[in-house]
Amino acid sequence: GHASQAAPVASAMQIAPDDFAPDFFVSISPTGTVTCLAHRSEMGTGIRTGLPRVVADELEADWDRVEIAQAPGDKRLGDQNTDGSNSIRFFFNRMRIAGAIARTMLQQAAAQKWDVDASECKAENHRILHPASGRSAGFGELVEIARTLPVPAEDSLELKPRSQWKYIGKDAPITDLDDIVTGKAVFGIDARMTGQLYAVIARPPVVGGKVLSFDASEAKQMPGVVDIVELPRFEGAPHFQPLGGVAVLADSTWNAWQARDALEIEWELGDNASYDTDAFAEEIAQTARQPGKLLRKVGEGSEAISRAAKVVKADYSVPHLSHAPMEPTCAVADVTVDSEGKVTACHVLTATQNPQAVQQAVAPAMGMEESDVLVNVTLLGSGFGRKSKPDYCVEAAMLSRKVGRPVHVTWTREDDLMHDYYHAIAAVHCKAGLDESGKTVAWTQRVVYPTIGSTFEEGAEYPAAWEAEMGHTDLAFDIPNIQLESGKSKAHTRIGWLRSVCHIQQNFAVSSFADELAHAASRDPLEYLLELLGEDRHFDMEAAKLGNRGASTDEYPYDIGRLKNVLRRAATMADWSRASDMPKGRGLGIACARSFLGYTGHVIEVEVTQDGDLSIPKVWCSLDAGTIVSPDRVISQVEGAAIMGTTQALYGKISFKDGVAQQDNYDSYQVAKMEASPREIIVDVVISEAAPAGVGETGVPSFAPALCNAIFAATGHRVRDLPISEHDLSWS
Repeated sequence: GHASQAAPVASAMQIAPDDFAPDFFVSISPTGTVTCLAHRSEMGTGIRTGLPRVVADELEADWDRVEIAQAPGDKRLGDQNTDGSNSIRFFFNRMRIAGAIARTMLQQAAAQKWDVDASECKAENHRILHPASGRSAGFGELVEIARTLPVPAEDSLELKPRSQWKYIGKDAPITDLDDIVTGKAVFGIDARMTGQLYAVIARPPVVGGKVLSFDASEAKQMPGVVDIVELPRFEGAPHFQPLGGVAVLADSTWNAWQARDALEIEWELGDNASYDTDAFAEEIAQTARQPGKLLRKVGEGSEAISRAAKVVKADYSVPHLSHAPMEPTCAVADVTVDSEGKVTACHVLTATQNPQAVQQAVAPAMGMEESDVLVNVTLLGSGFGRKSKPDYCVEAAMLSRKVGRPVHVTWTREDDLMHDYYHAIAAVHCKAGLDESGKTVAWTQRVVYPTIGSTFEEGAEYPAAWEAEMGHTDLAFDIPNIQLESGKSKAHTRIGWLRSVCHIQQNFAVSSFADELAHAASRDPLEYLLELLGEDRHFDMEAAKLGNRGASTDEYPYDIGRLKNVLRRAATMADWSRASDMPKGRGLGIACARSFLGYTGHVIEVEVTQDGDLSIPKVWCSLDAGTIVSPDRVISQVEGAAIMGTTQALYGKISFKDGVAQQDNYDSYQVAKMEASPREIIVDVVISEAAPAGVGETGVPSFAPALCNAIFAATGHRVRDLPISEHDLSWS
C-alpha cells in the first residue's frame, strides 16, 4: 500500500516516525503541518506550487500550513521529466488521489475517535468536522489514529466536485517567490557541497572530435588551479554522455575558466569537421523538392494537383536554434570510492529537468545501479529542454570520482551556445492545388531535417513518427487530397528537443502556406483558414495512425471546433475586420495550432517603416488548454512564449563552418530586448472543463507564422526562411 511505499522518499520529506504518510506525495505531522512532495522541476512555470495545490485542495488543507519538499530522482514517483507540457496532464488526477486518500483516512480517524460513521464526517480548512454533533478536530490531532488505518482503494475515493475547488483554477504566488526576488533561492549555479572544486572544461570544437594531445604547463601555474583532467569522448551515438575534452579544476569557477583558456590542445576533429550549414541548408532544400518517404496519404494525394486550376508552391526553412537558457548548464557531484576504486556512493545536486535521466546517464559511467545514484534538484534558471539532457551531470560525476572531492561543473555562456543539443535545421516544401473558386483541393508537403533520434542511434536519418506528428502528419485540414512525406537527412551535430520541438518548423510552414493560399485565392486569411479547417469535428487520429502524444483520443480528441474557437477568439480580440483596411507598413497576421494537446490562435500586429525597421505593437493569443490549475502562471507562460517566439523568429540562428558553431554569446546569438519585444501581449485563456493539456510548449508554434504573415500584410514581403533579421523588409 501507499503507507509502506512512502519510505524511499521519507528523507526528502523529512518524515518523522510519528507522521502520517499515506501516500508518496503527502504527509501530515502531529502539529498539523502538511508536507507535499514536488517531484517536477521548477523553472518558472510554477509547477512546484501548482501540483501541491492540487493535493492541498483535495485534502482541504489550509495552504498557509502546507510545506513543499523537492523530491530526489526516484522512478517510483512516476515520470519526473519536466518537459513536453506533461506535468499537469500526467499528474493532475494523481495529486487529487493523493489528497483524497489523506482526507478520507483523516475522516475515518475522526469517525473512530467519535464512534460515528465516517460518512457523517467532512473535511474543511484543515479540520475534520462532525456537523451533527458540532465536534471538530484538527488534522494533527487525528494523525495518531490515521497512521493505523488501511489505505483505501483508489476506486473507493470520493473526489471533490469542481464547484468546491478552493485552489485549483485560482491564482497564488509561487512558493519560492520571496526567496527568488531576495536572492536566497538556490539554483544549480549556486549549488554547493563541502570541499568542492570548480571545473570548467575545454570540449572538442566539433562533435565527435577528441583530444590528440595537450600542454597544460601554463594552466597549472595559474592561481587556484588544483588539477587538470582529460575526459573521454562518448562512444557510438552521443546520447547524454560527455563530449570529452580537458577539465581544469580550481578553487573558483573564474580561476578554472582562465586556466581552461590557457590550455594548448591539439584536436582530432573527426567526421563532422566539414559541416557547413549554408551548404547543408541547400542540400536539404533540394531533398525536400524530391519525392520522399510517404508518411500519410488522403484521396489521390499529390496526383490530384495536376488537375487543379491553379498550383501554388513554396519552400520554407528554419536554422539550427540553441536553448540559450539564462542559467547555463551546471551540476555538482560527490562520488565516493572504496580502496579498490569501486564507486560506493554518488550524489548529484543540479539544475535538471529530469533527475531520473541523470540517474540513467550517471549510473553506467560510475558502474552503479540507477537507484543508487542520489539526485537532488535545485531551482532552474530556465531550461527549454536543454536541462533534460544530463551530459553535464556525467562530467561532474566523472571528475569527482577522479579527484576524490565534490566537483561543480559550470558551462560558460560560450560553452552552452557552442556545444548544445540543437534544434534541427529544417527544410519544408509545400505544394497545393486550387480549384476555379480558389478552394484548396490538394495539399502535399515534405519535411527534411536531422532527427533527434540521431542523438541516440547511429544511422538514424529520417524524422521519427512522433517528430513528424508535430505539425506535419497531423495536418487536419478538410482537404480531399493530401500527401505528406519526409526526406533523408544526416545529423552533423547533437540534435535535441527545444521548446515546442518540431512544431517550430512544421507549423511555421503549414500556417505560412495557408496564408499564401488565401492570398493566391484573393480571400481573407481568417475566412480561408476556417474553410481549410472545415466543419467542427474530431479529426480521426487513429485512422491517420497517429500517436496523439500517447494520450487517449477519448480524453484528448483532436477537436477542430476548439481549434476554430481559439482562432476566432484571437481574431475578435484583435478586431480582425480592420485587417484589409490597414495602411501599408502596418498589418495583421493570423495563425493557429494544436500542439501538446492544447490549442492556440495568434493574431499579431506589426509596424514596418519604409526603411524596413520592424516593431510589434500587439500580440493577441487565445489558449485552450482544458482545465487550468494556475491561471496566472498560464498567462505568464503564454507571454513568455511570445517573447521567445520573437527571439527565434527575428534572430534565432546557429550556423556551422568547418564543423564549429559560429555563435558563442548573446552578441552573436541575439535574444529579444525590450525594444524588439511585443509592446503588449493580450492573453485569453478559454474556460474549460476538458482534461488539462499543454501550456508551456503550446504557446510557441503559431507565433512565428502569425508574425511573418503580418509582415506580408504590411509590406508584401513573404518571409519563408527564418530568421527575419536576414531579410530586407523595406518598402516604398
